[in-house]
Order: sequence, then structure tokens, then C-alpha cells
Amino acid sequence: MTAEVFHHAVQGQLLALPAREAESVGERVRSLHQEVMRAVPQVDRIACALYDPQADTLRTFVDSTQHGAGLQAYECPLGDSPSLLRLKELRQTRVLQDIPASVQGQSHHSRWLREQGFLSSYTVPLFHQGEFEGVLFFDSAAPAAFTPEVTQRLDVYARMVGLMVSHEIAAVRALVGSMRIAQDFARLRDVETGGHLERMSRVARFIAGVLAPARGLSDEFVEQVFLFAPLHDIGKIGVPDSLLAKPGRFTDEERLAMQAHVALGVQMVERLVEGFGLGQLSGVTVLRHIVACHHERMDGRGYPAGLAGESIPLEARIVAVADVLDALVSPRAYKEPWPVAAALDELDRMAAEGHLDPACVAPVRPHEAQLRAILLRFSD
Repeated sequence: MTAEVFHHAVQGQLLALPAREAESVGERVRSLHQEVMRAVPQVDRIACALYDPQADTLRTFVDSTQHGAGLQAYECPLGDSPSLLRLKELRQTRVLQDIPASVQGQSHHSRWLREQGFLSSYTVPLFHQGEFEGVLFFDSAAPAAFTPEVTQRLDVYARMVGLMVSHEIAAVRALVGSMRIAQDFARLRDVETGGHLERMSRVARFIAGVLAPARGLSDEFVEQVFLFAPLHDIGKIGVPDSLLAKPGRFTDEERLAMQAHVALGVQMVERLVEGFGLGQLSGVTVLRHIVACHHERMDGRGYPAGLAGESIPLEARIVAVADVLDALVSPRAYKEPWPVAAALDELDRMAAEGHLDPACVAPVRPHEAQLRAILLRFSD
């Protein structure tokens, strides 16, 4: 197959990808909020934060706020909130009938609650198959809004939201887990270690989170980027090990064989999505875009479809930056790890030359300390 025929074939695959998918969890929670307000009108906010057991942190995930600004792009160590930690350990709910008197801390979340004028709250820890999954918040601008009768009503809705979140996350994890098992069997991690996949996915989530406010990205989108980023090169399980580990330049034939991993990855995604019945999974388009487009270039000289600029999905542009950064600072059989400062210079150079998106590179240097912490915490 010639390069031209190959590129046209893959471009056809990309154009055939579904344009629509199921409602996001956030959209479903916002719809449910309208139903909750018919039963309990004083509930002004419903929000869910997910627990990350590897980092031991809570992160905002979905938020339905009737008035004012929702809390987005926020993450904090669970240990920094003793009251929420107790909810997890004791598996108990919490009612605060007077937030101004009860919440005196200076964390971003505490200040935000007071600034938004919430006066009472009901907090429910979420568990799935015995494992702590996150926290659900009901907040009200009315004082003492959460009587025992009200919380009893809300427990029904809490279970519904918990099932929505658990079903979504479990489905994504099943899909990701199956594909990562395939990576293990193919010994792909001899080349791209589990540490690399963990680090680059967290760097990708960090970049997406920094971009989120200006671009109007939801926390759910940021989480999808994190969950699906490790699968960007899944098609490499169909590439010979000798080619994956080759230190020198590729021949034209070898380059085509390597580039074919994108089409193989797209095919794997479609087969697994169909096999798991996940065609309507919220965020599956994010997965498709990451796998299909992370080797495109801003100047149109990437592969497989030769997309350029904004025609490359944002999630793929974010993952491309995260992947290059971690590849540079990680040791390989054919190279020593680059110092972080030198890697950041290289990102700037690649952005200036049209390889990477400057907007996705821009958040990296101002937050070098946070990125260094990610790279160190999840080192091999």
C-alpha cells in the first residue's frame, strides 16, 4: 500500500466516525436536577467529585448549579478535608445546616461555598462494589434546608446519581482495562512502560485542566482525556517489536508500517466499543479522536490524515504534547533522559515549527513545578 492510498483510507475512517453520542453524565445530572427541584425546590446545586486512589485526591467531575458559578477544575488531597475523609471511613452522610458557621477553612472549596452564598448542605459518599468512588454534594441557598424528611427524599436521587457515575466509570474502565491487557500481552510496555502511560495521562489531564476555563471545557471532558490518553498508541501492538525498538531512522517501508498503528488502533477501538456495547458511552468520541489524531501536526504534515490546526481535535493535540514531554524526560534503550528544562525548550521549538499546538504547550512552563511533581510521583 502506498503512502497516498494509506492516508486516504485512514482519512475516510476518520470522516466516518460518529458525530454524536449519548448525553454526558453532566447533562444527565443537570436533567435530574430539574426533577429534584420539583420535589425539593431548595436544592440549588448538585455536584459530584471523583476519588483518585493513586493520587489520594478528590477532583470535581460534574456540577449542576442553578445560580452563580459552578466549581470546576478543582482538585485537593482527601486528607486536607478531615470531614470528607471521615465520611469515607465511616460511610456516613453529613448535614451542615449553617455553612457560614460550620465552614471556616480557607481552602478554595470553602471560600467558594461562602462566596456563592450557600447556607446549608447535604453530603453523600459514593461507593461502588465496596470501593470509595467519590462524593455527592447537595447545596442550598436556604439555611437549615436539609431536614431528615428532605434527606430521606434526596437519598433516592443520590442513589440514581451514584449509579449514573458508577455505570459510566465502570464501562470506561472495562474498555480501558481490556485494551491495556492487550498491551501487556503484546509486551508493548517494554517500549512504553506503565509509568510512561500513567505520567503522560496525568500530564494530559493537567494541561486540559489549565485550558478548561478559557475554552469552556467541562471537568468531565478533562477526566475523559485522562482516562483515554494511555490508549493513544494501542495500535502499536500490531507493530513488530524490532521496529518499535529500532534506534535509527526508518526506511520508507518501515515508516509506513509504523504509521499503520494508527489505523490498527482505530480498528481496535471500534471492535471493542462494539463488543462491549459501548457505542452510546459518553466520551467515546474523545477516545476515537485521541487514537486517530495524536500524530497529526499543526502544520498539516502529520499522519495519517494530514489534518492541520483547529481541525485536529483538541484532545489529540493535548495528548500529543503530554506524550512528547514524557518521552523526552524518560530513559529509553536508545537515549538518556532529557533534563526537564531542555525538554521544555524542545516543546517550545516543536510548537514554533508547527509540530505541536502552541496553545497546548503554553500551560507547561508556567506550571513546571506541578509537572515535575507529577513526573516524580509516578516515575518508573
